[in-house]
Amino acid sequence: MDLPQLLLVGLVLLLGVAGVLVPGVPGTWLVWAGVLWWALRERSAAAWSLLVSATALLLVVQVVKWQLPPRRLQGVGVNPRMAVYAGVGALLGFVVVPVVGAVPGFVGGIYLCERLRLGTHGEAWASVRAVMRAVGTSVLVELLACLMVMAAWVGTVVAG
Repeated sequence: MDLPQLLLVGLVLLLGVAGVLVPGVPGTWLVWAGVLWWALRERSAAAWSLLVSATALLLVVQVVKWQLPPRRLQGVGVNPRMAVYAGVGALLGFVVVPVVGAVPGFVGGIYLCERLRLGTHGEAWASVRAVMRAVGTSVLVELLACLMVMAAWVGTVVAG
């Protein structure tokens, strides 16, 4: 696969990861579609293995999300700005401490947003707990899975 197509696949994966943070956007499916597109063009054992693994992981994540309480966005102060802070925090955490760093980065992004909005540590931390109870767990599970698939794709492209 040539460089422009790889960049387009990477863009689709990034849009999918960002889409996880926006309610109503099928971020997980965009990530899967990007890997499918790449695997169909690449046609190697590594590409097919990654596609099968990504499919299995993303399906398991969908089942886990159905088992979690539904998202309750009203009443907890979730807004697009908070989603951006949480997403950037998760991405930075994922890069600094691969895979597991996404969790504290996600929570840290929400905390930073709330600290800037509310001003005090106590109010910000109370808001973080409310947000995590309402929506954070399901978003975090989906975001972590999509980041793992994206990292595996990058690793496979670089290694191949």
